[in-house]
Amino acid sequence: MTTAKAKSDNAVKAGVKQVEEVVANGKETVAKAVAVTKEQVEKASDATLKGYDDFAALNKENMNAIVESANVFSKGFEELGKAYFAFAQTAVESSVEASKSLMAAKTVTEVVDLQVDMVRNNVDAVVAEGTKLSEMSFKLANETIQPLQDRFNANIEKALKPAAA
Repeated sequence: MTTAKAKSDNAVKAGVKQVEEVVANGKETVAKAVAVTKEQVEKASDATLKGYDDFAALNKENMNAIVESANVFSKGFEELGKAYFAFAQTAVESSVEASKSLMAAKTVTEVVDLQVDMVRNNVDAVVAEGTKLSEMSFKLANETIQPLQDRFNANIEKALKPAAA
């Protein structure tokens, strides 16, 4: 009986040892799976947070470009307004002087000559000032759009960079 009991004890010990090995292997497998899952979650979280940070930085840069563009437009429009009102003031002063000259004219020929000169001078002034205001307007439009164009190009570059990599 002793032999049977010894065999039985050995069998139990062997069974316990196998169960312990299986449990140890199971624990190791679960620990590896948890570690891999944790690593993947951390990578995904880091990527998401980096993506959010990139998006926030991009949005800030875009808003800065819009503000810069608005500031350029405001200053340029102010300059354009000043130029227009300076021309209007000059035109009124010129008209007053021409009217005084017309009132002082002694002959019809002198009146006609003064009117011809006045019309010529006014047309020349309008053409010159119109050209100046047009050039200022085009310059203002280009300067206003430049910060937005720069941001657009930067955004396109950034968008194409991951696709190219």
